[in-house]
Amino acid sequence: MTVAHIATVAFVGIDAREVDVQVHMSDSQGGQKEGMAIVGLPDKAVAESRERVRAALHAVGLALPNKRITVNLSPADLPKEGSHYDLPIALGLLTAMGVLPAPDMARYMALGELSLDGAIVPVAGILPAAMKALEHERAFICAQASGAEAAWAEGLEIVAAPALVALVNHLKGAQVLARPIATLADETANVPDLRDVKGQETAKRALEIAAAGGHNLLMIGPPGAGKSMLAARLPGLLPPLDAREALEVSMIQSLAGELKNGAIGRRRPYRAPHHSASMAALVGGGIRAKPGEVSLAHLGVLFLDELPEFQRTVLDSLRQPLETGETLVARANAHVRYPSRVQLVAAMNPCRCGYLSDAERACTKAPRCAADYQSKLSGPLIDRIDLHVEVSAVSALDLTIPPPAEGTAEVAARVHAARNIQRKRYRDTAVRTNAEADGELLEEIARPDEAGLTLLKKAVDTLKLSARGYHRVLRVARTLADLEGRESVARPHIAEALSYRRLHVAF
Repeated sequence: MTVAHIATVAFVGIDAREVDVQVHMSDSQGGQKEGMAIVGLPDKAVAESRERVRAALHAVGLALPNKRITVNLSPADLPKEGSHYDLPIALGLLTAMGVLPAPDMARYMALGELSLDGAIVPVAGILPAAMKALEHERAFICAQASGAEAAWAEGLEIVAAPALVALVNHLKGAQVLARPIATLADETANVPDLRDVKGQETAKRALEIAAAGGHNLLMIGPPGAGKSMLAARLPGLLPPLDAREALEVSMIQSLAGELKNGAIGRRRPYRAPHHSASMAALVGGGIRAKPGEVSLAHLGVLFLDELPEFQRTVLDSLRQPLETGETLVARANAHVRYPSRVQLVAAMNPCRCGYLSDAERACTKAPRCAADYQSKLSGPLIDRIDLHVEVSAVSALDLTIPPPAEGTAEVAARVHAARNIQRKRYRDTAVRTNAEADGELLEEIARPDEAGLTLLKKAVDTLKLSARGYHRVLRVARTLADLEGRESVARPHIAEALSYRRLHVAF
């Protein structure tokens, strides 16, 4: 008998690679046993598809023939992982059995897990798989619950079925399944307002600069000073994702299974992992090399509270993503890349107890306590943070003052204006914000006037700035000029950028 074909995908990072599911049935010969064998580097979840598929077919009134069945997942040298192979294997078997027409099924790509009663269960990675199907001009089959996600691949023919029996009836023309409709995420929930923060004008200014230029920010201050409160208000200052960016972010969320109900939104992601997070959780990895928090925060904010409490090796693993905007996960059986262009916002206490500079609650082990605590952070990581700001303690009396005149809306308007300037400036490049500018481009757009250049040269010697630190000062200064709507970078911009440059331990 001829071999039945249907397509599916294997995920290598964010890339979906097409897999040809080939099903062959033959009479047992030469002592071969009847049954089904799955070949092509399947993992345990794929190997277990035999039993799920067998039970699902039985649930719709079909039984596998007493023949030798071989399911080949081609290319055979590409590892196959996950339960989404259930549906294409089942459809391949139905095609080989003559239940479905072979010529028609060869044009489909399918993803879905099967339950024992024949229902089709949604799986992760539907959006990148649908994009691959559209690229290869195939029709797409998935679970009904995944249809809204697949519908974002505009122009794709989609069959979204609740169960295997409904899918078979649709493919045979006995039933018509409605085309799914792409949905937008509900983003009507209130965004925390910057007006809720009393005082902390220096920190608010640093937050505005960080939002305007996409810069990394570190806040240091005692417990209860409002560091986490400030960080939570940064996403409200950032402009919404454009269509291309929303698709980038949603592709990663889809792979991680975090795209709720297939709805795509324009709000930038905000991730705040606990300081006990492992390296695999933060930068990605594990057996299947899945995306980590730094990739799930792509084009958004990664907030690390209690920064020195993270394992040092975990923090140092962020150095590559912060510098290059992507994460490379290398394993013996996997070598994948994930986009990780994040805005790092971190918060920490000045020492372990947190009250280093509080005269009334003086740290008894100062200054060694502060030096030991802050030395947990490596120099190369600190060098990649553009803005360092000290957040002072807030008294109960400070909370009684009236709310500030400016809130999120007013500050966001200035941020959006600065971002529009950058969008026009970088429209012919791959750069999106000032924080990404580098090399000759940075020297061209951020070269300060004579007075500013003199100040910067003095600061290089005084503050012992590295080459990276020098460039980051220029980037922040360029953002300060953009906030003022100025074409050139002047001495005041360099001076303010330098004031945020280094983390000073208060002894």
